[in-house]
Amino acid sequence: MLLYSLFGASILLVLVCLGLIFVNNNKQAAAIQAKQKQLQEAQQQLSILRSEVAEMRAGMLSIGKRVVAVEEKSKELEQLQDAQKYDDPNAKIYSRAVKMVELGADLEEIIRECELPRAEAELLMSLHKQKGAE
Repeated sequence: MLLYSLFGASILLVLVCLGLIFVNNNKQAAAIQAKQKQLQEAQQQLSILRSEVAEMRAGMLSIGKRVVAVEEKSKELEQLQDAQKYDDPNAKIYSRAVKMVELGADLEEIIRECELPRAEAELLMSLHKQKGAE
């Protein structure tokens, strides 16, 4: 009889242990599923972020190309403007008149040498005096 009771107790103990193992396995399986779900969500977010970075990179490249084009156009316009400055005969006359004013030439000399109207020569002299006062 004692043998039966020991046998019954050991079977009961084995069943309890199996039950605990089963419960523990269920908990671990649930934890694994939760981690897998988190991993999938993280992978989806990563995919979204990668596509957004790719879009931003493409946009930055486009902007960079536009900036380079604008800089090139700006240089071209600056060169054209410089070329026009030297091609305009009136600009040479006014440059010469300004230089004469800076060197201290009088009004009559500027009118005679640069063939400027009196009003323009007076204006140049006046502007030069204002510039010197600042």
